[in-house]
Amino acid sequence: MKIARRMGVGAALVAALAWTAWPQSDWTRFGYNAQRTSASTAPTGITAANLSRLQRQQVQVAGTVDASAIFLHGVTIEGARHDAFFVTTTYGKTQAIDAKSGAILWTYTPPGYDSWAGTYRITNATPVADPSREYLYAASPDGKIQKLAVRDGHAVWSTAITRLPEREKIASSLNFFDGRVIATVGGYVGDQPPYQGHVAIVDGASGKLLHVWNALCSDRSGLLEPASCPEQMAAIWGRAGAVIQPDSGDIFVATGNGKWDGRTYWGDALIVLDRDATRMIGNYTPANTAELDETDADLGSTSPVLLGGDLIAQGGKDGKIRLLSLNAIRGTAPHQNHELQIVSTPGNTDLFTAPAVWRHEGARWLFAADNRGTAAWKLSGGRLQAAWNNDRPGTSPVVADGLLYVYDPRSGGLFVYDAASGRQLADLACGEGHWNSPIVVDGMIALPEGNANRHRTSDVLDIWRLPAH
Repeated sequence: MKIARRMGVGAALVAALAWTAWPQSDWTRFGYNAQRTSASTAPTGITAANLSRLQRQQVQVAGTVDASAIFLHGVTIEGARHDAFFVTTTYGKTQAIDAKSGAILWTYTPPGYDSWAGTYRITNATPVADPSREYLYAASPDGKIQKLAVRDGHAVWSTAITRLPEREKIASSLNFFDGRVIATVGGYVGDQPPYQGHVAIVDGASGKLLHVWNALCSDRSGLLEPASCPEQMAAIWGRAGAVIQPDSGDIFVATGNGKWDGRTYWGDALIVLDRDATRMIGNYTPANTAELDETDADLGSTSPVLLGGDLIAQGGKDGKIRLLSLNAIRGTAPHQNHELQIVSTPGNTDLFTAPAVWRHEGARWLFAADNRGTAAWKLSGGRLQAAWNNDRPGTSPVVADGLLYVYDPRSGGLFVYDAASGRQLADLACGEGHWNSPIVVDGMIALPEGNANRHRTSDVLDIWRLPAH
């Protein structure tokens, strides 16, 4: 482990900036909460009226953050109180960044970093904060999860969740529920076996690996030697990874290309596990699951979306979003062709992003973006009713204070819309990226730039803030 510190960056900028005049809040994980709604319930101080006053700072970070930041307010770091962003780079460095100044407060570098930096071995996982706000959990390309102390970045424990990190990749963001870290594993670009998608449950206090559910050879628990299972792939790689139902703790994941037989092989499927990932309690795959596998049209290119009540949405690389009933797919018997409704993705193309779910004036809304557009649907009468759409590409959208934030990674630019009408309110200039997505909290927006596929060991985090009152 290496820990480096750098202070004193951006002092002149700090003097020109005001700090919060609204209740402070945290953004503890990708998707804001355990169910990954990507919709903040806290006031941010950023409104349609003051968007034009936001000022941007570019912070140099120790690699590309092809994911999102998280945020904790008023935590103790190096003996002082800080509001801080935390990011994990594609090569596994995790950094604490002062939210007021952009100063790097500490850097955690995983052992072995020099052996994979600049190579294909990466992670796209956003870290997750412990509810105590004294620790966070982060992934690295050696297939491990680290528990890091917020105060100084030292590792409390480090636990492997794969036996073959050269083939099995932690691509999805980490989640946390009831004292446990929930992580998912897939494969690298190109689907080069051997690997199997799996869900790993790690005890947050001790780092003990409690249980593993395997998407292939699901009758075998624990970490597999990938070559020991007759079937390969079924990666769990959607941006949101494991989605948690907050009342029950049930775990929802979607798998990518791989064999499906409805017994022990669960490729191209939506899977519901109990809170301990010891048993499957629900499943779904489309009627054309074999075709999805053959044509590289992963159902699991995006994670399940909990719409509330009995309803789930599941996108895919085939340009479709399927509306499903949880009750209809419960149990271990295989469920095919149980869709309530099918709608096209915004641009009728691959969905790689995590949709957002917003509760507004008694209704539920779904927002999604792909490489050709952004769209909104309003849930009415158990159906998704189209509300608005445009042809602006985007990564995973987030909603805060009635504003929808969507990053266009191809041309650069963070676009802000009125969530209900789709009216564009702002275009915040920034650089190009890949899967990066914003968070909006305490009068600030944080958005990483850059593309993991460019193998950089230095890149940019954009922070927009409101100016002094």
